[in-house]
Amino acid sequence: MAELQPIALTVNGEHHSLVVDTRTSLLDLLREHLGLTGSKKGCDHGQCGACTVLLDGRRANACLALAVAHDGADVVTVEGLDHPLQDAFVERDAFQCGYCTPGQLCSAVGMLDEAERWDERLDADYVRDRMSGNICRCGAYPNIVAAIEDVA
Repeated sequence: MAELQPIALTVNGEHHSLVVDTRTSLLDLLREHLGLTGSKKGCDHGQCGACTVLLDGRRANACLALAVAHDGADVVTVEGLDHPLQDAFVERDAFQCGYCTPGQLCSAVGMLDEAERWDERLDADYVRDRMSGNICRCGAYPNIVAAIEDVA
């Protein structure tokens, strides 16, 4: 029998109070309960990065995060991003099919914040290393790295 639990989250600046099955992932909550389908379900094992969101300001694979474990959290999905990186992705043609793009964008925004917080020097090698958890099957990596470097 499913166990239900009330939770409250702020998603893209909007407060939500819900009652969810305790087994519900944050990704499923976003997609199925809130209708925010930007975050993609790729592997559902935390290996592809298509579901990456910003969870309390840090990058997180939403498919691995239980929603009830993040009661009170602040979540930003691609729908809530307002960042120059989005324009840079368009200008650099940093996507092909676009399936991984929401996760790439959220991960890149998180990575840029981390680099600033840790006073890291961003170069192509650093970007490739820090973005290695986000897979692009189309192979748009050179343009993704270039877009990130443009903004950095």
